[in-house]
Amino acid sequence: MKKITLHLNGEKIIIDKGTKLLNIIDEFKTEKKFPVLAAKVNNKLVSLNFMPDKDMAIEPITFRSKEGKEVYRRTAAFILYMAAEELYNNSRLVIRHSFGGGSYYDYYTDIPVNQEIIDSLSDKMNELINSNLILNEKTLTKKTALKYFKKRAQSDKVRLISGIDTKKITIHEGRSFSNIGLYPLAPSTGFITNFKLKTYHPGFILQLPEKDDFKCYPNTGHYPKLFKIFRESKIWGKILNVSNVGRLNQIINNNGTSELIKIAESLHEKKIAQIADEILKKRDDVRLVLISGPSAAGKTTFSKRLSINLRVNGIRPIAISMDNYFVDRDKCPKDEFGEYDFEAVEAINIDLFNKQLSELLNGDEVGIPKYDFETGKSILNFKQVRLEDDQILIVEGIHGLNGRLTSLIPERNKLKIYISALTQLSIDDHNRIPTTDTRILRRMIRDRNYRNYSASETLSRFTSVIRGEEKHIFPFQESADIMFNSSLVYELALLKNFAIPILSEIKETDKTYTEAQRLLKFLELFRPVPASEIPPTSILREFIGGSSFKY
Repeated sequence: MKKITLHLNGEKIIIDKGTKLLNIIDEFKTEKKFPVLAAKVNNKLVSLNFMPDKDMAIEPITFRSKEGKEVYRRTAAFILYMAAEELYNNSRLVIRHSFGGGSYYDYYTDIPVNQEIIDSLSDKMNELINSNLILNEKTLTKKTALKYFKKRAQSDKVRLISGIDTKKITIHEGRSFSNIGLYPLAPSTGFITNFKLKTYHPGFILQLPEKDDFKCYPNTGHYPKLFKIFRESKIWGKILNVSNVGRLNQIINNNGTSELIKIAESLHEKKIAQIADEILKKRDDVRLVLISGPSAAGKTTFSKRLSINLRVNGIRPIAISMDNYFVDRDKCPKDEFGEYDFEAVEAINIDLFNKQLSELLNGDEVGIPKYDFETGKSILNFKQVRLEDDQILIVEGIHGLNGRLTSLIPERNKLKIYISALTQLSIDDHNRIPTTDTRILRRMIRDRNYRNYSASETLSRFTSVIRGEEKHIFPFQESADIMFNSSLVYELALLKNFAIPILSEIKETDKTYTEAQRLLKFLELFRPVPASEIPPTSILREFIGGSSFKY
C-alpha cells in the first residue's frame, strides 16, 4: 500500500493512501473535551470520511472553531430531522432562521406544537445519539439525485436541483432521513452530546451549547418585535410566491424576474411610506428619528428613502451621521485583542453628541463636527445647522438605540428604528440561509467598489465586526419603536454576479480560503439576476453601485 504524509502542526503523520481521516483521529491529539468533528485539508473543509490520496496539510476542526460549531449545528439539525421523520407521519419540519440563541423551526403536524411533542422529539434525538448511527456521505449525478429525492417525495430538493447547473450532488444519509450535503457533517450521531429544544410559539427552537462551555446555553430571551419582522418576511414570501431558492430559480428561469423585482421593491417602498406616516402621526412630539442596525444593513439608503417620504408628508428632514462624532483615533477604545474598537459606544464623543442634539431640538444653531477617516481626527464646528419648526432630525448610526447617546432627549421626542437584512429565503425545508451571509456579501462588494478592500480583507475583518455587533447593537434591538427588514428576496441571485469574481481571487494559502469556498459553493445554488433590472433607489444600489442617491 502506498504511503502518504499528512502535515499537522509541524509534525508528520505517515498513513496508507485511502485511509479515512476518521481512522487516524487519535493522531490529531486535541482536547478530549472537544472531539474532532471535521478537518481542513489544504485549507478546504472536509468530513472525517475524507480519504487523502496525496501528501497534504491537515488541520483538525473542533467545536472551538467557527467551522466546528457549524458542523455541530448541522449534525444536530440532521438528527432532529431524523427524529421527526421517525416519530410523526405526515408532518413537515421546516427550518426558518436563527433566533433566540439557536435555530427556529416551524413544525406542521395534526396538532399545534406543545411540550409533549417537544419532549418526544428530544427523547428520540437522544435515542439516535446513543445509538451512534453512521451518517453516510455520497456523491450522485444530477440525474440520479433527482430520482433519489423524487422517490422520497422531497419536492423542495427536486425543485432546487432541477434549477441549478451542476453535474454532481452530495447527499447525506441517516437511518430515516436524507439531505443535500451543503456542508460536512460529523461522522455519526454520537458526536452530538448536548442540545436543547424549547417551545417558542408557534414553533420551537433548537439550541446548542454556548461558545466553549458545553453546559452553558444562550438565554432564549423574549424578542417579540424581532420575531414579528421574521413573520412579516414570511408573509412577503407568500405575496411573492417565493419561500426557497428552488422556487426563486423557477421564477428566474421562467422570465419572471422583472415582475418579482418590481413587487419586492414595492413592498420596501410601501413599508417605508408607512413608517413616514407613523412619524407624521407623532409629529407633535417626535423631533428626532434614530436609525440603527448592523453592518451592511442598508441604513444610509433607508435614511434617504425615508427622508423623501417625509417630504411627501410635509416634513423637511435634516440628516446627521453619527460617524462624524467619532473621537480622535488616539482616544478610541481598544478591544481585548488590542485593536481599535470602532463598534464600541465609547468610540463616539457621547457628551458632545448629547449636548448638540439637545441644542438642536431647542432651536439653537449648532456647529456639528466632521470626522476625517484618513487622519483619524475630528474637525469641530465643520457645518452650522439649525432645526426649523417644520423640520425633523434624522440620525443614522450603529448606536442609535443605545440610550447613553441620547440621554438628554426625552423619550417622547425620539422615534427609534432598527434596520437589518433578515433573509427571507431558505435553501429548502432543511437548509437555512444565515443572515450574516447576506450582509457579508453586501459588505464585500461595497468594500471592493468604494474602499478598495479585497474580499480576503473583508472576510478577515468580519469576525470582529460581528463580535462588536453582538456586544453593542443586538442587545438594544428590542428597544426599537419600529423594525425594517432591508433584505430583498431576489438579492442573492443578484449579488452572486459581483461576489463570485472577487471570492475566486482568494488563494488556497489564504486564511480566508475556507470561508470563500463555502460562499462560492452556496452562490452556485442561485440562477443569476441582471443588475440592469434593479431600480436606482434600491437599497442594493448602495452596495453594487448605480444609485441615484449621493453617499
